[in-house]
Amino acid sequence: MAESVYKIIELVGTSTESWEKAAEAAIKRAAKSLRDIRVAEISQLDMHLGKNGKIESYRAKVKLSFKFEDPLTA
Repeated sequence: MAESVYKIIELVGTSTESWEKAAEAAIKRAAKSLRDIRVAEISQLDMHLGKNGKIESYRAKVKLSFKFEDPLTA
């Protein structure tokens, strides 16, 4: 089996509904420009609060790993 290298990036997705939808938003957006996404890890969850402490949005910090392709061999 050939050796592989993976790159990890970190994104923050947001949603007015839930942390799950916030994470999904980050992954869906990344999938538009990255190929071969392998793993998504939630590294942090938080909320943006508005007046009177009302939750305005959920935020999910997501680490994504994808297979790194060497441009000289791809």
